Amino acid sequence: MPFTPLHFGPHACVSLALHRYCDVPLFIGVNIAIDIEPLLVMVFNLNSPLHGLSHTLLFGGIIGLLLAAAAYPLRHRIQKAMRNLGLPHSPTFAKMALSGVTGAWLHIFFDAPLYHDIKPLYPLETNPLLGLVPSGAITGLSAACFVPAMLFYAYRARRAD
Repeated sequence: MPFTPLHFGPHACVSLALHRYCDVPLFIGVNIAIDIEPLLVMVFNLNSPLHGLSHTLLFGGIIGLLLAAAAYPLRHRIQKAMRNLGLPHSPTFAKMALSGVTGAWLHIFFDAPLYHDIKPLYPLETNPLLGLVPSGAITGLSAACFVPAMLFYAYRARRAD
């Protein structure tokens, strides 16, 4: 999948649909955090796999938990920003932690069928998802998720009034 923007559709769609159980900004934010490692590899031309540890279920989950721990003290500011977007927000640490982990894992599950260097089950050196779904199908689904995501957003923002 071509970098983070296409991940936004599925992440927004899932988190907005499950907003009662999901911390929307964290679920979407971890999507960006997971791709910091590939960005650094590209920008600094590092001699490292493009999709390294951040694209494993273990370390992706840890990144999600760390992001939740970092965002939790800022929850009131995030809550205010979400209200300004017309989205009620009721964060708890448990909700944020669960959203961080599952948001990271969704990102990894969308990338794993596409890239040979992803080892989602690290420390196992295998990618059982590689080639399981054609890249066009994943890209198409990701792009198509923008429509229901915007509908979920409009519905939620309207109900917040």
